Amino acid sequence: MTETTAAITLTDKAAGKISELLSDQQESGEQALRVAVRGGGCSGFQYALAFDRVKDDDHVFEDRGVSVIVDKTSMQFVFGSEVDYVEGLQGAGFCVNNPNVVAACGCGSSFQVREDAEEQTASV
Repeated sequence: MTETTAAITLTDKAAGKISELLSDQQESGEQALRVAVRGGGCSGFQYALAFDRVKDDDHVFEDRGVSVIVDKTSMQFVFGSEVDYVEGLQGAGFCVNNPNVVAACGCGSSFQVREDAEEQTASV
């Protein structure tokens, strides 16, 4: 486990909602918000946010009193991102504001990062 600072920040709204959701769980003291990136979707990558326990290879840090976990592979894609909690006509949920994204699909559920965009352009 590696302690990291400022890799991902949380808005006040996101931190409040995460704290609220964790307080509803029985094992909340052992859990933190995991921010991960998985392959998939129309643009290549999708975010996976879930409550999880820390694993040996994880980066762990705290923002606004909330512990956040990021695995080694995902860190390169989400470094510098901000997690927010939004409520609107389409519903409510967490969103990731990621400065590394160069393109996103129309539905907003997947994204492409700079390195991935260059690889796709080179292969055309």
